[in-house]
Amino acid sequence: MFKTPTTLLSALALVIVLVSAGPALAGPPLICIPFDTGSTKLLPWGSDTANWNAALPSYNLKALAADTVGMLDAEPATLTRMENLRRATIYAMRDPVIAQEFLRTMVNRALSASPTAATWFDAGYVIEAYKQATHLRGPHGRFDRTVWAATDETLRVDGYGFVKKAMAMGGPSAEMEFAASLMTQGAAASAHRSRAIAAATRGSFLAANLAKH
Repeated sequence: MFKTPTTLLSALALVIVLVSAGPALAGPPLICIPFDTGSTKLLPWGSDTANWNAALPSYNLKALAADTVGMLDAEPATLTRMENLRRATIYAMRDPVIAQEFLRTMVNRALSASPTAATWFDAGYVIEAYKQATHLRGPHGRFDRTVWAATDETLRVDGYGFVKKAMAMGGPSAEMEFAASLMTQGAAASAHRSRAIAAATRGSFLAANLAKH
């Protein structure tokens, strides 16, 4: 069962901090530009893969959590994880119940008995992507605010802290440094990006994505 926000914050007191709100961004970097991952396995999407929001209207939202976990397990590369989580966030923002279920699934994986660097990263990415994507919910009043409130309260958790936990567990990762640069600002973002650039080899997917973002 998903822990209540109060329980969650208490359990993670040593590894997370609270934030008052997500960053104010004109173009949310975690969701507005698709990540180039080559031919890896990804969630269903429209034919215009360059379109940041080519989500399929016919996609079964009830399968989102299971489908995404399957993709994450099948394609462990960090950039592929980022694109799948980006797409999943866009799908999730269509329905508050689905959004809460998906967030719960991602966080519970990080809080499991055997968490990995990847599960911490996934949860952190989703939390920060949700913060950046709140405008995707649709017109004010379209959804039940009491349903969204539970999700919003959980989003007070610092997902960036989850990603730092992932990097501490898994060792240096240029791709995770890249992701961290997209969920921070100022000196922190510059430091993460510099480390990602330093480790990116010419012609790599990381180099290509750094050029786009």
